[in-house]
Amino acid sequence: MLQEKSELERDMRFFDETRAAIEEAEVLLELSREEGDAETGREAAERVEALDRRLEDAELRRLLSGEHDASTAIVSINAGAGGTEACDWAEMLLRMYLRWAEERGYRTRILDIQEGEEAGIKSVTFTVEGELAYGYLKSEIGIHRLVRLSPFDAQHRRHTSFASFTMYPEISSDVEVEIDEKDLRIDTYRASGAGGQHVNRTDSAVRITHMPSGIVVQCQNERSQHKNKALAMKVLRARLYEAAREAHEAEKERLVGEKKRIDFGSQIRSYTLHPSQRIKDHRTGVEIGNAQGVLDGRIDDLIRAYLLQQAES
Repeated sequence: MLQEKSELERDMRFFDETRAAIEEAEVLLELSREEGDAETGREAAERVEALDRRLEDAELRRLLSGEHDASTAIVSINAGAGGTEACDWAEMLLRMYLRWAEERGYRTRILDIQEGEEAGIKSVTFTVEGELAYGYLKSEIGIHRLVRLSPFDAQHRRHTSFASFTMYPEISSDVEVEIDEKDLRIDTYRASGAGGQHVNRTDSAVRITHMPSGIVVQCQNERSQHKNKALAMKVLRARLYEAAREAHEAEKERLVGEKKRIDFGSQIRSYTLHPSQRIKDHRTGVEIGNAQGVLDGRIDDLIRAYLLQQAES
C-alpha cells in the first residue's frame, strides 16, 4: 500500500508540475506577443520543447505497466568469443550501463564480477534499482556487437567483438518460487579481485547450484558469507522464476505457431567505431552518430525508440 501511495503521489506531482509549466509557457508567449520581445519568445519556445519531452517521458512510463516493469533489474553481461577483445567490450558495456543508471539516479550494486585474463571482464552480475528500472532495461536484452580498431592488436587491425546482455526481475518475497534445500549445492570459496583484504582472506564468496535446473549463481562482493549467500539466493529465485516464465511463453508460442521473442543469439545493436562512428539498433533502425556519447551512457533515445515500437506492434 505504501508503494501504491508513493506512485499516486508521484503522478499527482507530475500533473501539478506540468500544469504549472504550461501556465508559465503561456505567460511568456503572451508577453512576447504583446511586447514583441524575441528573447522572451525564444524562452517560451524552450519551455514548450521541455514540456514536449516531459510528456514523451510520461507516455513511456504509461506504457511500462508490465508485471515486472517496476521491479529492480538483475543484469548479467557476458563476454562472447574473442578473448581479451570481447572481455574489454563487456567492460565497456558495464561502464555504459552504470553511467546511464547514475544519470537517472538509480542505485546499482555489483554482485559478482569475473575479471578477464589480460583486460576487461569475462562476466558481471549487478542490480539496478529505481523507478521502472526493469521496464526500461528490457529493451537492452540481446547480443551487442562492437566494431573497432583493436588496441590489443599489434598491427592495429579492425576487430568485431560480441557481448550478451541478459536480465531478470528481482522477485518480491510474496511471489511463490519453490526452492527445496535438498536441490541446492552450496560452495564457499575465497573471493578474487578487488574488495579489500578481508574479502580476499576469508572464504566469503558463495556459489549456489540448483541441481534440477543446472542454474548456477554466485556472489562475492560482500564482506560476509551470510550476506553473499542471501544475495545469491535472491538471484537464484529470480532466475528460476524467469526460467519458468520463459518455458510457459515457449509453450504458448509453440501452440500459436509464431515466434515473438528476439532470439538470444540475435544481434540487436552494432557499435561501430571504425571506419565511421555510429550506433545502429537493428530492431528499430535508429542510428546515432555520437558513438562516444552512447558509450558514456546516453542511451535513452535508443531505449525510447524500442519501447514505442513494442507498444505499437
